[in-house]
Order: sequence, then C-alpha cells, then structure tokens
Amino acid sequence: MSLRARVAASVVAAVIGGWLAAAPSPSLAEAATYELDPEHTTVAFLVPHIGFAKVLGQFREVEGSFRFDEVAGELSDIDIVVATGSVTTLHEDRDRHVRSADFLDSDRFPHMRFTAADARRTGERTFDIEGQLELRGVTRPLTLHATWNKSADYPIGERAFVTGASARGVLKRSDYSMAYALDNGWVGDEVEIVIELEARRR
Repeated sequence: MSLRARVAASVVAAVIGGWLAAAPSPSLAEAATYELDPEHTTVAFLVPHIGFAKVLGQFREVEGSFRFDEVAGELSDIDIVVATGSVTTLHEDRDRHVRSADFLDSDRFPHMRFTAADARRTGERTFDIEGQLELRGVTRPLTLHATWNKSADYPIGERAFVTGASARGVLKRSDYSMAYALDNGWVGDEVEIVIELEARRR
C-alpha cells in the first residue's frame, strides 16, 4: 500500500473510531422510565372457594413505574402500589369482608406494594421478576413471571410511546397473617395474581 493510501486509511479509521466513541450505545439510547396507565392496567387475583370454584377479585386503584430498555431487554426499578380498599369481587358483602381484618385489613394497611430492583430475562420476551411484596405490614419475597407483549407508538388518543406486559404469580395468604378459613379449607391459601398492564414512557 502506498504512503498516500496508508494515510487516507488511517484518517478514515480515526474518524470512524471517534464517531463510535461519541455515539451513545443503543441500550442507553433506548432506556426509559414508564408509568402505569391506570385506565389500562389490571391487578386481579383468584382464590379457591370451598373447592367449588375460584373467586375473581380486582383492585381498581393502581399506580407505579418501572424502567425498561427495549434494545437490551433490561427491566429494572419496578415499583407498583395498590390501594387495598379499592378491591372488588362484584359482591358488596364479600368486598366488605375482604377489606376487613380477616383479609386485607384495609383500614390499618391502605396500600400493598411490590418492588424489585431488576429482573432476569428468561427468553426473547419473558422475564422472572424476583421482588418483595409488602402486605398487611409484612414483607415477603414474591416472584412474578412476566411477558413483554409490545412497545409502540399509541395509535389512539394523545401521542405516547407505550409498552404492554402480562405477569402472573402466586402467594400464600398464610405468609401475610391471613388465616381466616384456612383450617376448614373454605378459602384457599394460595392466591393467583393476574396483572395486565399498559405503561407510558415519560
């Protein structure tokens, strides 16, 4: 290679190298904080009733946020807060009982909270979120198995970039000092958690 060609090549390499060093990495460019859209977020549960069927309940007041990097597939800083008094099972007497000290004890503990520092990616769109659930003044480990459904510009309403996910988990009532009807088996100990969410990028 001639001297002129070597000089030209070195100049090109220096320019490309400088550009790569200055350019942000895709993961840093894509990382963002998302806030739950309460109108399109569902936090629900299923609990066995005398072995005949499962009762479905839902919380109507939920807020929270998380940090997500679509490019790197990294999920972190998860924080979800649920108002326990907002529970509904579509039966007024039962709802009052669920809010009572036998179950959620909403007067003393108006909120439950799930937090996790990060998540472990288990597939192209799946994650295990090993966090902590604070409920009735008790904090215990809880794992949610989450699926990232979609991230895209929202097609209706005000403009926003939205990500959607589904998550499932199981907790034991007895871990949170809820012993009502455990001995006779009328109310199951294991509670299935169902979360469907949409969140908007800040």
